[in-house]
Amino acid sequence: MTRKSDWLFRLYLLIFLAYLLLPLVVMGGAAFNNSRFPSVFPWAGFTWNWFIELWNDPRLLNSFKNTLLVALAVVALSVPIGAAAAILVNSLGGWVRSTLYSLMVAPILTPGAVIGISTLLFWNRFSVPAGLHLSVLGQVSYIAAFVMLLVLARLQSFDRSLEEAALDLGASHATVLRRILLPHLYPALGAGAAIAFFQSIENFNVTLFTRGPYDTMTVYVFSKVRSGITPTINALAVILIGVTLIGAIAYEISRRRKQAALEALGPPPADDE
Repeated sequence: MTRKSDWLFRLYLLIFLAYLLLPLVVMGGAAFNNSRFPSVFPWAGFTWNWFIELWNDPRLLNSFKNTLLVALAVVALSVPIGAAAAILVNSLGGWVRSTLYSLMVAPILTPGAVIGISTLLFWNRFSVPAGLHLSVLGQVSYIAAFVMLLVLARLQSFDRSLEEAALDLGASHATVLRRILLPHLYPALGAGAAIAFFQSIENFNVTLFTRGPYDTMTVYVFSKVRSGITPTINALAVILIGVTLIGAIAYEISRRRKQAALEALGPPPADDE
């Protein structure tokens, strides 16, 4: 029975990995296929032309640059707003906590088109024109909630007595925040920044209504659907996947080196009674 369960688990794992990775393999293969249509069948020969065309496409490169700028701005705003909201919610209780928590989480449940249109109409009342700045504000309005949820989950394991002890010893609230609370929240803040960055890059609905005359990657790909997609999009995807893999590998190598260094130091000495 155990051997059969182990075989079924391996089969499920194989199917699951194939389901995740095969589309990426097909998509990546189309970037090297000498065919005007992004596909791997029929195979027309190996080529680097789509990477060359990508480099020579100013609109595509400009939309990619705009996407990165918007994503970085979203991270810069979402992380402190989400972290501050989590700290505030965690410090409250009763119906006030529930109400504030519901208000912060509500944008996640709101359709992106509604957020985009609402952002455009709201700022239009103040004569603020559409543009990438509105895309940033519209995305932050719901992406900050993801950061808040991550930080709030991390705060559940925080020992509040550490804050009280530091305050009793004369530390200011700013010192407690900088030296005690933030170091505990760094993992959640890092994860929140990563989620905010990738949520912004893949965003379409909010950006479509608020971008004004500017292009982002998702809007550019959408516009190419009507005129005809070429494998230059696949070439860009291959580059993005490559950068992501390199970053993940570098992080894992750094993590293992730190783990090895901690293990080399050995366990801390026991306190003498």
